[in-house]
Amino acid sequence: MVYPPVPPLDDRSQLIREHMSLVDIVVQRMVPQVPSFMTRDDMTSAAMEGLIDAANKYDTSKGAKFRTFAEYRIRGAIYDEMRKLDWFSRSLREKHSQLTQTMLRLERKLGRSPEEDEMAEDMDMSLDEYHDLLGKVSHLGCVSLNETLDHSDEGRSFLDSLQEIDGPTPIDLIESREITHLLADILEELTEKERLVIALYYYEELTQKEIAEVIGVTEGRVSQLHSQALIKLRVKLINTELYEEE
Repeated sequence: MVYPPVPPLDDRSQLIREHMSLVDIVVQRMVPQVPSFMTRDDMTSAAMEGLIDAANKYDTSKGAKFRTFAEYRIRGAIYDEMRKLDWFSRSLREKHSQLTQTMLRLERKLGRSPEEDEMAEDMDMSLDEYHDLLGKVSHLGCVSLNETLDHSDEGRSFLDSLQEIDGPTPIDLIESREITHLLADILEELTEKERLVIALYYYEELTQKEIAEVIGVTEGRVSQLHSQALIKLRVKLINTELYEEE
């Protein structure tokens, strides 16, 4: 196995020192995206581990900016810590899985993303009950790019699903047209409000309360739209993965 070249120890220490401010920046941006019981200290500690990990694994031969690489590592470390704390109950994890599997099955049957009322009917619940469930599982949508798609240790991750076999890694292509076009195609299949919530939440980094004010719905509805949009995106990636294997 050929390991990528890494910076010497002194250079790695310098990278960490020069990018300490990135830890605070990422933590501040992610505060609205994590459950309330996860403290800022928890996030900062995990973020520091992510920065150190980035410095240790940074491949100088790739030509990618360290700041871009480090930010993904820091975000991933915070999400990983969030999962380690096991904040999501087993019953809600099962319900989230049920939502994903139901949407996956209906999309394959209908040839399109199912409507909310179709999801509710298939899950034998009222529309209000369906909306309530979306709100309850909303935080589970905060996932790192390294989360496996099939919940197994050997499963492929979101990063893997965007990677061509024997081709450049997603980090290499992070600002390329290929990745941009793929994500744009997937986002186009969301509803207008779902796309708007995703854009305001992840690109403009507004809180759910601020998004609610912008699009004129309740904060609870924003949570539901956010949750449903991420489940749809997950289903699209799973379908893309299966299509590529055929």
